[in-house]
Amino acid sequence: MATEKATAHKNIEWYDKLITGFPEIERKGAGMPYTSLNGHMFSFMSKEGKVGIRLPEEERETFLKKYKSELFKTHGTVLKEYVTVPDSLLKNTKELKKYFELSYELVKSLKPKPTAKKKK
Repeated sequence: MATEKATAHKNIEWYDKLITGFPEIERKGAGMPYTSLNGHMFSFMSKEGKVGIRLPEEERETFLKKYKSELFKTHGTVLKEYVTVPDSLLKNTKELKKYFELSYELVKSLKPKPTAKKKK
């Protein structure tokens, strides 16, 4: 259990390092760190320290084969648009950066989700 916690702590450092390479992107979430744009999440970290990145279908298939990865699973659900980033790749922010850029470009192309307005 202590090792899993240490891994999660170290991975959040790598995740933050990746995000800081993109000044226009803000990391959100305290319990579950994530990035989003216009209401669309495009990366996140589970409480176990696993990082998921949302990729376009073609790039997703390439990523899964190249890194022998799998679609992201959480709470018994497979997130079909997200790949699980292997820890070894998370540490290689230079290589991972291109996939993070693809993810960001994907959500920039999506129609913004309407925001929930608070009633007065």
